[in-house]
Amino acid sequence: MSLFRRALLTGALLAAATVASAGPALAQAAYPNKPITLVVPAAAGGPTDTVARLIAESMTKTLGQTVVVENVGGAGGTIGMAKVARAAPDGYTIAVWHIAQATAPALYDGLKYDVVSDFDHLGRITDVPMTLVSKAALPPKDIAEIVAWMKANQGKATYGHAGIGSASHLCMLILMKELGIKMEGVGYRGTGPAMNDLISGTFDVMCDQTTNTTGHIKDGRIKGYAVTTKSKVSSVPGLPTLDGGVLPGFEVSAWHALWAPKGLPKDVTDKLVSALKVALKDPKVVERFAGLGTEPVAEAQVSPQALKTYLEAEVKRWDAVIKAAGVKASN
Repeated sequence: MSLFRRALLTGALLAAATVASAGPALAQAAYPNKPITLVVPAAAGGPTDTVARLIAESMTKTLGQTVVVENVGGAGGTIGMAKVARAAPDGYTIAVWHIAQATAPALYDGLKYDVVSDFDHLGRITDVPMTLVSKAALPPKDIAEIVAWMKANQGKATYGHAGIGSASHLCMLILMKELGIKMEGVGYRGTGPAMNDLISGTFDVMCDQTTNTTGHIKDGRIKGYAVTTKSKVSSVPGLPTLDGGVLPGFEVSAWHALWAPKGLPKDVTDKLVSALKVALKDPKVVERFAGLGTEPVAEAQVSPQALKTYLEAEVKRWDAVIKAAGVKASN
């Protein structure tokens, strides 16, 4: 082989080796280069679905790839979160879920994932007040009357919820405990279907997030009685707080956060967290949140460590509540 041909061959081999060694770095730097699936472990039309779709729309613009919402409901969100836990940690499967991530360990025996160690915790999104509401035809007109009605109709009154361990279920469990009453629960695969049946009058009352109740209260399709936070809510200013009326000290709110399968590359994590921060400052998101009675969390809460710390504390808090109520669920 001539020196010239040998030099050409050597140069080609070096170039090929250079390209091959750069391949993983180039592929990593290209994230995202295809659509991202955002799993919502609840039915479409509910409050978490609303929050997720607002976030997905904004993150799509920031990341330059479509963030597609996939509703995977059932078993209190454990089916959807199990799917996320099993997914490849490449940034193309993420999830928006809420307080049920913290309640799952106490509610489910043999849970197929660890809510802390099997996920990368990207950041909190929002804390959502809840509202005590009823079907429009129910006679009570205010908080005092609805409490009296529930006490007088024990054994006959029914409440709806989005599934065992959902925020709507936990809120009613605590409310009934504080009032010393019992009512029959009607479970659904998400608050969307539950709200549809409340509007149609299938059951009597529900304690649900403002993201799902505000519009229906305003248009008269359901009745609103009180909010579960210690301060009034701007989207439903006419509703008193339970804390300031019949149940001093009462406070329950739902929160939402963004997760991914455990093991994301750091640059992918950074891009997703950055896109979430942009979304929570997006004027459209802020405005829509306000209309739903909530607002983005402080930026300091939009970080992996902040969410992990918060989740661990919430797991401990709800473990005590659920065990005291003697509630268990099947997945």
